[in-house]
Amino acid sequence: MRLGSGPMGVLIHLLVGLHIIGIAALLGGFLTQMKAMGQGAARFVPAMLHGAATMLVTGVALVGLNQADGNTVNTVKIGVKLALLIVILGLVYVKRDDETVDKRLFGLVGLLTVANIFIAVLWT
Repeated sequence: MRLGSGPMGVLIHLLVGLHIIGIAALLGGFLTQMKAMGQGAARFVPAMLHGAATMLVTGVALVGLNQADGNTVNTVKIGVKLALLIVILGLVYVKRDDETVDKRLFGLVGLLTVANIFIAVLWT
């Protein structure tokens, strides 16, 4: 996928930045709970929910804008990333008010988050 110039290119670049901020919030929220996870006291913090939601909104917008700008979009890659993100978002949303989350479930969210990052970076 190439990023164009002009107003559409600027908008796409801004959305990529917001998408990265979303993944930073999701992963950062996870990482802040690692010690608690080891003690069985981890919880899904608000940053994780907001980060995942930001990723979903900006990701969908990026796909649409890139297609509208004539850029090629790998729909299989996007589909896999979307599926992982929906699982992450669903788990975090449903368990967001729980005082503690089972460490296996919490670890799964971290694993899926990291997998999503590596899919984005390595799948060309």
